[in-house]
Amino acid sequence: MGIKTISANRAPGRPRSQKCYQAIMNATIKLLEDTTVRDLTIEAIASEAKVGKTTIYRWWCCKTALVVDAFLEYMIPRAHFPESDSAIEALEQQVKQVIDVYNGKIGRIVAEIIAEGQFEPEILASFRERFLSGRRAAATEVIERGKQNGEFPDDLDVELAIDLIYGPIYYRLLVGHIPLNETFANSLLKQAINGLKRSIETQ
Repeated sequence: MGIKTISANRAPGRPRSQKCYQAIMNATIKLLEDTTVRDLTIEAIASEAKVGKTTIYRWWCCKTALVVDAFLEYMIPRAHFPESDSAIEALEQQVKQVIDVYNGKIGRIVAEIIAEGQFEPEILASFRERFLSGRRAAATEVIERGKQNGEFPDDLDVELAIDLIYGPIYYRLLVGHIPLNETFANSLLKQAINGLKRSIETQ
C-alpha cells in the first residue's frame, strides 16, 4: 500500500503559494516510496511537483531540509496522544501508533534522515528540535498526569521513562535486528514501566 499524500494544512511562515508547497510535499513523500533520501534529487521533486527548482531552493536550503519538512507534515498528525483519563492507556495507544507508522516506508525515511544527519548536523538538530522535542514534551505532560493520578510513582524520573519507552523503538528502527511489530508494541510500554517501578522500589 502506498503512502497517502499529505492533507493541506498551512502553518505560520509557510510559503505564500500553498498549492505549490503542497505539491512539493506530496511529491517528496511519493518519490521516497521508491528511492532513498540519499538518492532523491531536487530535480526529481521539481519534475514530480511540476514546479521549478528555483522555487524549491527559495524555500529550502537543501534536499534533506525538504525531506524533514515532508516527514513532519506526514508524521505529526499520526503521533499525537489520544484523549484518555489514564496516562498509561494514552501512552500505550500512542506507542502503538508510532510503531505502526514506523513499520514501513516512513520508518525507513526516519532512519535515513538520522543517517544523513551525521553529515549534516544542522538537519539532525532541526529534526530533533522540530519533531523529537515536541513529542518528548507531549509525553512529559502525559507522564506527569500519571504521577498526579497515582499511575506512576511521585519520584519517577520522567526523562528516563521517556528514554526507556521510546529508545527501543529507535534502536530497532536504526539497527534493524528485530522488526517493529504488534507483539513489540504490546509489550514495550508494560516492560518499560515495570522496570522503572522495580528500580525505584530497590533504591
